[in-house]
Amino acid sequence: YKAGHTMEVTLLSPPETDEEGNTRTFTIASAPDDGDLSIVTRLRGSAFKRSLEKIPLGTEIQIEGPYGDFLLHHNLDRPAVFLAGGIGITPFHSMVRQDGLRRSLRRILLFYSNPRPEDTPFLAEFRDIARSNPNFTFVPTMSQMERSHLPWDGDRGRIELDLNRKHLGEGVAPFYYIAGPPKMVADLAAMLIDAGVS
Repeated sequence: YKAGHTMEVTLLSPPETDEEGNTRTFTIASAPDDGDLSIVTRLRGSAFKRSLEKIPLGTEIQIEGPYGDFLLHHNLDRPAVFLAGGIGITPFHSMVRQDGLRRSLRRILLFYSNPRPEDTPFLAEFRDIARSNPNFTFVPTMSQMERSHLPWDGDRGRIELDLNRKHLGEGVAPFYYIAGPPKMVADLAAMLIDAGVS
């Protein structure tokens, strides 16, 4: 598989099921050069997610794939700008890890919005990668710090174009990638289109 691909996961003998069935599509969160294959999900109230919590390690499952075309561009002269929210981070986790493992010269900027630090998957890992990889810029931003119990000295609010320009610089023509909750994706796409991004 390539960084950004998805796969279908089927629970063969789940402890419970519902009308949505026993199969879900997940973005592969691990990098192709990692030793393990991993997915990441928020545990919501569906029978599938409750079953994921209950089944023991080592349980046999069925996977199919890889699928999809949400993949990195090949032109290393143009930076990649990732705009992510919540669990939409999974394809970008795979891409950032893969570029790092292969010591790519591609410039990547990750803007990652979450309500609070405690809701932010991979926060510490992305900070570590940014410290060790000069081609990777990590800009997390929190939108509901009034509900947090953790300190935060980073950016606050949603991902905005000004935040983008501050870290990207002028005269740069990146490729933009967006993943996250549907409303956030629609809002960010509209923001970019209004700014003249193809």
